[in-house]
Amino acid sequence: MEHPYGYIKDNKVYLKGFLNQPDRVIGEVKEDEASTIKYFEDRFVTLTEKISQLKQDIEVNQNKGSFLMKLLHLKDSLYQYDALGDFIPLIEDLEKVQNYLEDIIQKNREKNLEIKKGLILEAQALQHDTDWKNTSEEFKNLKMRWIKTGPVEKEQEASMEAEFNGIVDAFFENRKNFFEGLALQAEENIKVYESLVQQARDAFAMQDPKLSFEISKRIQKEWKAAGKVPAERRQPLWDEFSKLNNRIFSRFKRSMQTEPEMRPWELMKKMESMLEEIKKLAHAETSFAVISSAKKLQADWKRLPQRKPKDANLLMRSFTFFSEMVFEKQFLDKLANGKYADFRQKDIAEQKKIKSAILRDLIHRDETELATIRDNAEKFRTNEPDFEIMLRRKLSAFKRKVDVKNQILKELSNK
Repeated sequence: MEHPYGYIKDNKVYLKGFLNQPDRVIGEVKEDEASTIKYFEDRFVTLTEKISQLKQDIEVNQNKGSFLMKLLHLKDSLYQYDALGDFIPLIEDLEKVQNYLEDIIQKNREKNLEIKKGLILEAQALQHDTDWKNTSEEFKNLKMRWIKTGPVEKEQEASMEAEFNGIVDAFFENRKNFFEGLALQAEENIKVYESLVQQARDAFAMQDPKLSFEISKRIQKEWKAAGKVPAERRQPLWDEFSKLNNRIFSRFKRSMQTEPEMRPWELMKKMESMLEEIKKLAHAETSFAVISSAKKLQADWKRLPQRKPKDANLLMRSFTFFSEMVFEKQFLDKLANGKYADFRQKDIAEQKKIKSAILRDLIHRDETELATIRDNAEKFRTNEPDFEIMLRRKLSAFKRKVDVKNQILKELSNK
């Protein structure tokens, strides 16, 4: 029995070859030839309906590119589909839809490429931002936008993913290192507080009330300048420290006596000599001997007469500056050794590089805090003279902290 697209031979149903395909068996005669032919014609009708439904789905769906693989599988299946009908128009129709989808996908990939390039630029702009909380949220938002953006060409996909993820990973690694550094610094700060408490004990045990009082004043200033630590660890130390200093002050007040004053020119000469000594210590490498000498010089300086010539102001400021250099170098040395267990074994150039990096971080924090103090001062400024004096002193002390660190950084760069 003949059919426009097939025939029956030896009780088998054949589909005529098309598009260079040979004739092939698609089934057998079951009851009679007419009903068998009708069965395979109906299968062809079902196939055309399936294709029409796919085209309709593509038409109404926004994400048209997602149908490409389904369409390709359906088109390939037509060459082996068991039915009687004209397959060539169906294949040609699907190829047109295929070209349409591939064009959409290509345009989408070009669009995705531009979006991802923009996201990479945004990530690069945020990479070194140290506003950790807000910038972390921005990076999470960038990551979500990246995930929601479709693919680009395969040859570009891997390199773009690597570049974007590298920037994101670098930021979060820097954030991790920063907070690890804060934890390390908090431990170092605890040691500073513990040392000050021990110095208060030693001062209280001294027989000389005046010397004890001078040390008390110094270590109270150092306490105020010490870094942040968790409140629950600081409070017990503060309770003991404040109690000891109160007792030292009370004892000094009871024993205070008038001491003979030096003549102005003698006092100036002595101050100049002591300034030269502290300068040498400030420019020397940190050691136990240097720190001990600096502490002794500070104690001797405190024992100088309270009334000083007007010309002594510059000497006093310079002495304070170079004294702080000595102890800032000591603190820097502790931080470097705490961060790197093998710090002493590294070569000099590497040691300077490490110290410089730590200093830059400390300077940035001090400058940020100084800016905050200035902003707050402008917002809450009053006409009270005591407030103005306190504010000027606080700003001056903070600025000096920054200047001291910058001076040490300059030394490290020039050596």
